[in-house]
Amino acid sequence: MAEEKKDPIRCRAILEVLGKPKGHVEKTIKLLVEKVKENPENSVLNEKFADIQPEGETVFSTFVELEIVFKGMGPLIGFCFDFMPSSLEVDKPDSLLLKNRDISNALNDLQAKLHNVDMIAKTLKAERDFLKRNFNTVIGNLITVLIKVGKNNLEDLSKFTGINSQELEKYIDELTKDGKIKKEEDKYSLVK
Repeated sequence: MAEEKKDPIRCRAILEVLGKPKGHVEKTIKLLVEKVKENPENSVLNEKFADIQPEGETVFSTFVELEIVFKGMGPLIGFCFDFMPSSLEVDKPDSLLLKNRDISNALNDLQAKLHNVDMIAKTLKAERDFLKRNFNTVIGNLITVLIKVGKNNLEDLSKFTGINSQELEKYIDELTKDGKIKKEEDKYSLVK
């Protein structure tokens, strides 16, 4: 079967980068454009880099406007998934005729990307929950060790844990509720 001719689609796209330090933002936007150019399914005709601007005191932002020709709808959709442009405008052709197969392929690609994003989100949530549990355990252990060595008031506990007293009280309340420590006047002690 002969390969079907794909009609080219000419677009303008804006890609943005936000981060710090300024040199990293400048390097990243250029690497992003190089990555776009690596794809044989598109041709970058023009690129206009904006000046890097401060966003607040430590963060910087910039963007690049690209004029790109894609070899069909599939590569255009792939570009949108991979680079998430903040703006995309189709210049040519004036109208597109999509075949059922093209729509099905685009929707299947969308579903595959969504499943991948969902898997990443679930993995990151599980890792975050694991780290949070372990962090809480470490802080609880640190508090009980400090109490055991005589650092048993809120001021000392805050000083030696590096956690402000308001935030630290949440951990202390949890340890008290679990029956691991108790408070007598302004001093904490271990429950034996």
